[in-house]
Amino acid sequence: MKYIEVTFTMDDTGLFRDLLVDTLGNEGPYESFVETKDGLKAYVPVNLFDEAWLKCQLQNLQENFHLSPFTFHLSEMEDKNWNEEWEKGHRAVLVEYNGGSVWVRAPFHPHRTDVDYELIIEPKMSFGTAHHPTTYMMLSYVAELDMVGKRVLDMGCGTAILGILAKMRGASYVEGVDIDEWAFNNAQENAFSNGVEITLKLCDASTLQGNFDIIIANINRNILLADMERYVSVLNAGGTLLLSGFYEADEGVLVARANELGMTLRGKKNRDGWSALQLVK
Repeated sequence: MKYIEVTFTMDDTGLFRDLLVDTLGNEGPYESFVETKDGLKAYVPVNLFDEAWLKCQLQNLQENFHLSPFTFHLSEMEDKNWNEEWEKGHRAVLVEYNGGSVWVRAPFHPHRTDVDYELIIEPKMSFGTAHHPTTYMMLSYVAELDMVGKRVLDMGCGTAILGILAKMRGASYVEGVDIDEWAFNNAQENAFSNGVEITLKLCDASTLQGNFDIIIANINRNILLADMERYVSVLNAGGTLLLSGFYEADEGVLVARANELGMTLRGKKNRDGWSALQLVK
């Protein structure tokens, strides 16, 4: 399959690069990204590329976040092994939390013994490698909270990185749910690589059954608002709901919706303009 490569060059990568990945990957058809020294390269199948949509999204980001000046140019790429290309720019991540650390690496990165937990995540195109601030914050929550004997649900699990860590930390049952078949298959591979057993389902929130002590949902604002009632319906009394995938500016509307559903805000984290909430039923 041929791809369009969109190369973004910006004065200040900062928040801009993360916003681009979130917008183009979660709300659009872009499949992979490579960070560069002064920007980002994004890849989309030729048949799915829509320049008008791209320009509209960039204008919205510019207006809403007052971003620094940037340019972009397009080029059509020949067929390549895109996972191999992505791996070239992939780096391991050290997630630090209260008194501990989690080392998130690909199979080709070095093993470390000076950390509390090590996760091996195959660098494919599923979301969840700890590079994004939301995954980083959610990993720190999973590392800090008591998981022993808990039933955990990982909604929109992507690589299953959060569910895998929960299982490592003693969760009795972990269920990962995603609507993307690529993510589902990638999650299976990652669970096997890390030597943990988690139940994976290719479905959405409408099919949720059972009961859980902890629910993790790192998706995006609109999906969280639409599905939060369903999450709460399968969450045990006194259970914890961890939400991320949205900007700090969206905290208010999500907390308000959670309050309507009988949830109370217990804590929050912020990183590079993104937010993560800890709510209790």
